[in-house]
Amino acid sequence: VPIPHDAEAYKARNLVERMWCRLKDWRRIATRYDKLARNFLAAAQIAAAFIWWIN
Repeated sequence: VPIPHDAEAYKARNLVERMWCRLKDWRRIATRYDKLARNFLAAAQIAAAFIWWIN
């Protein structure tokens, strides 16, 4: 029996999961190298922009 789900919400979740998977290829993001949350967020944003630009 198929489980009812919201296809649009699942599609958005899938995009987020794939983006985090790509971000984890960056060692600094995967290991949470930065001690401050603002530095981690900045590094994640730079990596996300770079990944978006390449793809």
